[in-house]
Amino acid sequence: MREPGGWWRRKSTPAKIETYTRWSFHFFALAEVAAVGLPLFGAMPGWLSVLLLVLLGGHAGLCALTASRALDWTRGRREQPLHMLWTLGAVTVAVAVTAIAITEHGPRGEDVDTAAGGIFAVVLIFGAGVIALGLRDRKRIFALVGGFATGAGVIAFPLGLPGPATLAAMVAVLLGAGFLAFTSVFSVWLLTAVYELDEARETRARLAVAEERLRFGRDLHDVMGRNLAVIALKSELAVQLARRGREEAVDQMTEVQRIAQETQREVRDVVRGYREADLEVELTGARGVLIAAGIACEITGEPGELPAEVQSALGWVVREATTNVLRHGDAKRCTVAVRTEEERVELTVENDGVLRSSGGAGGSGLAGLRERLAAVAGTLEAGPAREGVFRLVAQVPLPATEATS
Repeated sequence: MREPGGWWRRKSTPAKIETYTRWSFHFFALAEVAAVGLPLFGAMPGWLSVLLLVLLGGHAGLCALTASRALDWTRGRREQPLHMLWTLGAVTVAVAVTAIAITEHGPRGEDVDTAAGGIFAVVLIFGAGVIALGLRDRKRIFALVGGFATGAGVIAFPLGLPGPATLAAMVAVLLGAGFLAFTSVFSVWLLTAVYELDEARETRARLAVAEERLRFGRDLHDVMGRNLAVIALKSELAVQLARRGREEAVDQMTEVQRIAQETQREVRDVVRGYREADLEVELTGARGVLIAAGIACEITGEPGELPAEVQSALGWVVREATTNVLRHGDAKRCTVAVRTEEERVELTVENDGVLRSSGGAGGSGLAGLRERLAAVAGTLEAGPAREGVFRLVAQVPLPATEATS
């Protein structure tokens, strides 16, 4: 069994505002009938009251239908209801002419004049306000309001309404129609703004998902790159040892198994979004990996008590730099230096595999590192330092509390 009000709660915020706006204009139609239709009874003969009430009810119903179609048009769900707009305009004029004709040529009495005059002004006001919903150009809306106000005088004065009364009717229609036209324009603007904000929120969510996918891909590249390079090197070494009948091949394959298991664990951590690179751990791992690959590695400096986000960013730099040394160069030697100053920490990685490393300076791995460092206001420079040497320098500013401690 559905709970009461469930249909409303299932609506999105823009849909709720659209429903509220739509029914507000439907309420205007009811207000039109209630304001000047019900007072007809007792103010004039019964048959005339019924006639005017039918005309007024038909006008109000057409206003509600036109408002609904116009709102659908503003939301792009149908074509502009030009036929209905012209029909509403014609019916509005017909009801207004009938009302003012009854005022001048119908039964005599102050009540009759008041009731018929009220219908005359109200149908023009509500007609103009609803037609404004179906227009998009402000100049046309101003012309619409001015035209209805002028039309009130054009209709009333020739049918015998006195000059002061005609002028008062024109002013009343101008103010009333102007207010309802402004209400219509503002309602459409508000509804459009709410839908655009909702679309912007959805776009922001999609961008966040896309950014997370890029981060995920970058993390997998950083995690898998170095370990797969090591697995490839050790597997190749194991093959060579096995062909020579050396027992060390078993040790190499055992190491491959360990690295594969470690890679599997790290990939799970990346998927869960929990993994944070630790600079000291990455420095130790880089030294072990490079030495295992036959590359002399020297590390100077100590990370010290750096903030977690700084350690994480620089840890990924060490990992990517190690991967580049293994993949993109025939390096024989690599040095890693960590230097902490008062306001920043600097990480420098140099290797002598410049000929192949320089070609990867603009690769996706370094681009990913720049994104990581940008998150902590850091910078990254990579390129040939001197003949035969490739250098990567990452600098990250320290927070004020860390700098002053």
